[in-house]
Amino acid sequence: MAYWLMKSEPDEVSIDDAMAAPVPWFGVRNYQARNFMRDQMKVGDGVLFYHSSCAEPGIAGIAEVVSTAYPDHTQFDPASHYFDPKSTPETPRWMMVDVKGVRKTRLLSLTEMRRHAALSTMVVLQKGSRLSITPVTSQEWQSVLALLES
Repeated sequence: MAYWLMKSEPDEVSIDDAMAAPVPWFGVRNYQARNFMRDQMKVGDGVLFYHSSCAEPGIAGIAEVVSTAYPDHTQFDPASHYFDPKSTPETPRWMMVDVKGVRKTRLLSLTEMRRHAALSTMVVLQKGSRLSITPVTSQEWQSVLALLES
Protein backbone atom coordinates (compact mmCIF):
# COMPACT_ATOMS: atom_id res chain seq x y z
CA MET A 1 0.00 0.00 0.00
CA ALA A 2 1.19 3.49 -0.85
CA TYR A 3 0.22 6.79 0.78
CA TRP A 4 -0.53 10.16 -0.79
CA LEU A 5 -1.36 13.72 0.13
CA MET A 6 -3.99 15.12 -2.23
CA LYS A 7 -4.84 18.82 -2.21
CA SER A 8 -8.25 20.20 -3.05
CA GLU A 9 -9.87 23.56 -2.61
CA PRO A 10 -12.76 22.86 -0.22
CA ASP A 11 -15.22 24.89 -2.31
CA GLU A 12 -14.44 22.60 -5.30
CA VAL A 13 -14.17 19.19 -3.56
CA SER A 14 -14.15 18.95 0.23
CA ILE A 15 -13.66 16.14 2.71
CA ASP A 16 -17.42 16.33 3.32
CA ASP A 17 -18.00 15.62 -0.37
CA ALA A 18 -15.65 12.63 -0.22
CA MET A 19 -17.37 11.33 2.91
CA ALA A 20 -20.75 11.42 1.16
CA ALA A 21 -19.65 9.51 -1.96
CA PRO A 22 -16.54 8.74 -3.99
CA VAL A 23 -15.32 11.86 -5.78
CA PRO A 24 -13.42 12.01 -9.06
CA TRP A 25 -10.08 13.78 -8.63
CA PHE A 26 -10.47 15.88 -11.77
CA GLY A 27 -8.61 18.93 -13.03
CA VAL A 28 -5.03 17.84 -12.35
CA ARG A 29 -2.93 19.60 -14.98
CA ASN A 30 0.59 18.80 -13.86
CA TYR A 31 2.37 15.91 -15.54
CA GLN A 32 4.12 14.67 -12.40
CA ALA A 33 0.85 14.59 -10.40
CA ARG A 34 -0.89 12.96 -13.38
CA ASN A 35 1.83 10.32 -13.52
CA PHE A 36 1.38 9.53 -9.83
CA MET A 37 -2.30 8.80 -10.50
CA ARG A 38 -1.73 6.99 -13.78
CA ASP A 39 1.35 4.93 -12.91
CA GLN A 40 1.52 4.48 -9.15
CA MET A 41 -1.84 4.87 -7.40
CA LYS A 42 -3.65 1.66 -6.60
CA VAL A 43 -7.09 0.93 -5.20
CA GLY A 44 -6.80 0.92 -1.41
CA ASP A 45 -3.94 3.43 -1.19
CA GLY A 46 -4.24 5.83 1.73
CA VAL A 47 -4.87 9.54 1.17
CA LEU A 48 -4.31 12.52 3.44
CA PHE A 49 -7.12 14.79 2.22
CA TYR A 50 -5.70 18.30 2.30
CA HIS A 51 -7.74 21.50 2.00
CA SER A 52 -5.78 24.18 0.13
CA SER A 53 -6.33 27.77 -0.99
CA CYS A 54 -8.55 28.47 1.99
CA ALA A 55 -8.41 30.44 5.25
CA GLU A 56 -6.52 27.66 7.05
CA PRO A 57 -4.94 25.03 4.81
CA GLY A 58 -4.27 21.59 6.21
CA ILE A 59 -5.22 17.94 6.42
CA ALA A 60 -8.98 17.66 6.91
CA GLY A 61 -9.45 13.92 6.72
CA ILE A 62 -8.35 10.46 5.71
CA ALA A 63 -9.48 8.95 2.43
CA GLU A 64 -8.60 6.10 0.12
CA VAL A 65 -8.18 5.59 -3.60
CA VAL A 66 -11.18 3.59 -4.85
CA SER A 67 -10.53 3.37 -8.61
CA THR A 68 -7.70 2.95 -11.03
CA ALA A 69 -6.81 5.91 -13.24
CA TYR A 70 -9.10 6.80 -16.13
CA PRO A 71 -9.38 9.80 -18.50
CA ASP A 72 -10.44 13.07 -16.90
CA HIS A 73 -13.63 14.06 -18.75
CA THR A 74 -13.11 17.79 -18.09
CA GLN A 75 -10.22 17.88 -20.59
CA PHE A 76 -12.72 17.32 -23.43
CA ASP A 77 -15.31 19.91 -22.38
CA PRO A 78 -14.78 23.33 -24.01
CA ALA A 79 -16.93 24.92 -21.29
CA SER A 80 -14.70 23.55 -18.52
CA HIS A 81 -11.98 25.54 -16.82
CA TYR A 82 -9.87 22.36 -17.27
CA PHE A 83 -10.44 22.03 -21.04
CA ASP A 84 -7.35 20.98 -23.03
CA PRO A 85 -7.75 21.49 -26.78
CA LYS A 86 -4.74 19.23 -27.48
CA SER A 87 -6.37 16.26 -25.74
CA THR A 88 -8.72 13.89 -27.52
CA PRO A 89 -10.75 10.88 -26.34
CA GLU A 90 -8.43 8.70 -28.45
CA THR A 91 -5.29 10.17 -26.88
CA PRO A 92 -6.20 11.69 -23.50
CA ARG A 93 -3.49 13.66 -21.73
CA TRP A 94 -5.05 13.90 -18.29
CA MET A 95 -6.16 11.20 -15.88
CA MET A 96 -8.06 11.02 -12.61
CA VAL A 97 -8.87 8.53 -9.87
CA ASP A 98 -11.84 8.32 -7.53
CA VAL A 99 -11.29 9.01 -3.84
CA LYS A 100 -13.62 8.09 -0.98
CA GLY A 101 -13.49 9.60 2.49
CA VAL A 102 -12.72 7.19 5.33
CA ARG A 103 -13.04 9.70 8.16
CA LYS A 104 -13.15 13.41 8.70
CA THR A 105 -10.56 14.58 11.23
CA ARG A 106 -9.75 17.72 13.08
CA LEU A 107 -7.83 20.10 10.85
CA LEU A 108 -4.10 19.44 11.05
CA SER A 109 -2.98 22.85 9.84
CA LEU A 110 0.06 23.52 7.73
CA THR A 111 1.41 25.60 10.62
CA GLU A 112 1.02 22.68 13.06
CA MET A 113 2.57 20.26 10.58
CA ARG A 114 5.66 22.49 10.30
CA ARG A 115 6.19 22.24 14.09
CA HIS A 116 6.79 18.48 14.04
CA ALA A 117 10.25 17.22 13.10
CA ALA A 118 8.83 13.84 12.05
CA LEU A 119 7.02 15.61 9.21
CA SER A 120 9.93 17.81 8.07
CA THR A 121 10.56 15.65 4.99
CA MET A 122 6.99 15.81 3.70
CA VAL A 123 6.92 17.18 0.17
CA VAL A 124 4.05 19.53 1.03
CA LEU A 125 6.28 21.26 3.58
CA GLN A 126 9.17 21.85 1.20
CA LYS A 127 9.77 25.39 -0.01
CA GLY A 128 8.30 25.92 -3.46
CA SER A 129 6.24 22.71 -3.40
CA ARG A 130 3.03 23.29 -5.34
CA LEU A 131 2.08 19.81 -6.51
CA SER A 132 -1.53 18.87 -5.85
CA ILE A 133 -0.61 15.21 -5.31
CA THR A 134 2.51 14.10 -3.45
CA PRO A 135 3.73 10.78 -2.09
CA VAL A 136 3.79 10.30 1.68
CA THR A 137 6.15 7.83 3.35
CA SER A 138 4.86 5.20 5.75
CA GLN A 139 6.65 7.00 8.61
CA GLU A 140 5.03 10.33 7.66
CA TRP A 141 1.62 8.62 7.39
CA GLN A 142 1.98 7.10 10.87
CA SER A 143 3.19 10.42 12.32
CA VAL A 144 0.20 12.29 10.87
CA LEU A 145 -2.22 9.66 12.20
CA ALA A 146 -0.62 9.94 15.66
CA LEU A 147 -0.96 13.73 15.59
CA LEU A 148 -4.60 13.47 14.56
CA GLU A 149 -5.28 11.19 17.53
CA SER A 150 -3.58 13.51 20.05
